[in-house]
Amino acid sequence: MDDQTYLERVRDLIPGIRGRAATCEADRRLPEETFKEFQEAGLFRAMQPVRHGGYELKPLTFYQAIAEVAAACPSTGWVLGVIGIHNWQLGLFPDRAQRDVWGDDSGIQSSSSYAPTGRVERVDGGFRLSGRWSFSSGCDPCQWVLLGGRAPGEGPIPDQRTFLVPRSDYEIVDNWHVSGLCGTGSKDIEVENAFVPEHRTHRFIDAYNLDNPGQADNPGTLFRLPFGCVFAFAITAPAIGAAQGALDYYRGYIREKVSALAGARVADDPFAQRRIATAVAEIDAAKAEMSATWTQMWAIADAGEKIPIELRAKARWTGCNIVQRCVRAVDLLFEGSGGHGIYLDNPMQRYFRDVHAMRAHAFHNPDNAALSYGFTELHPDQAPHDFML
Repeated sequence: MDDQTYLERVRDLIPGIRGRAATCEADRRLPEETFKEFQEAGLFRAMQPVRHGGYELKPLTFYQAIAEVAAACPSTGWVLGVIGIHNWQLGLFPDRAQRDVWGDDSGIQSSSSYAPTGRVERVDGGFRLSGRWSFSSGCDPCQWVLLGGRAPGEGPIPDQRTFLVPRSDYEIVDNWHVSGLCGTGSKDIEVENAFVPEHRTHRFIDAYNLDNPGQADNPGTLFRLPFGCVFAFAITAPAIGAAQGALDYYRGYIREKVSALAGARVADDPFAQRRIATAVAEIDAAKAEMSATWTQMWAIADAGEKIPIELRAKARWTGCNIVQRCVRAVDLLFEGSGGHGIYLDNPMQRYFRDVHAMRAHAFHNPDNAALSYGFTELHPDQAPHDFML
């Protein structure tokens, strides 16, 4: 599978995704038809290890695909990004964990919830988990979940890990009644006394040090990239898509208005023109920033070098800045859509609600990202205290 063929497969599915956008939102989850199409087209395999049926494409290709899907339906693009990136993270786990998931079927998918809200107890051979985790996007069709937690232990650095848990050991709590990204099905996960063997855990400190156990079996460039940055852009790319979708809709809306009011001065409306020009500039800048970031990151990793902390901190800040650009673009276009923009059958209000929901994600908090990046600019010889870089 090459980059162009993958993107062509994505584009073939766009009309159906757009046609099901309202259903996705109403059902509060990814439509079964969409999930089936993604599986058949192999869209979740973009960054999955080749040895487990994946394509190991460059991250930028995957992010471009997410953005194009999100332009048709932001919730669907979000789920593609989140579930698809888990197949990359699983490649960082010990090989035994990868075989546990994909040994019989390389098309098995996983959802996640990384905030360490549950209880973790050390036991012989591994850990026991109990508690409740929130915001597990796309969890309904998935057979595994990646849960964040802190393993008990002493020392200055918390032993934060991702714990891999099978569907038999957790319940999905259907509490996803929200105002934005409604179709992502980001429900709660509830676990009661589930055993997780040591090999089904991934330590954040290993990810931070770019020294993951899975790299022994997946030595390609893709698996030498930093977890925090790779994951973050999987949920940054949908914001670019939402902004592009809003722009496409607004441009069409204004053109139709011009046609309907032939002879009127609406075609010369300087305010509509300025909104379009400003939104295009923000979206183009967002796309360029994403492209430049991942072209540079890939070149360093492909040369066999470790990506420096200061560049990783800058990438995390760039991702937050991209989302802020996209929010500004959508806000401008929504404000120019008039009263019709608030009707539920108008996609503009969905782009508006969805991009603001994306901005609310913890990874998109510009204050935290700016602190890490600013610290590295002022203290180039010290690492910031952020293990999600």
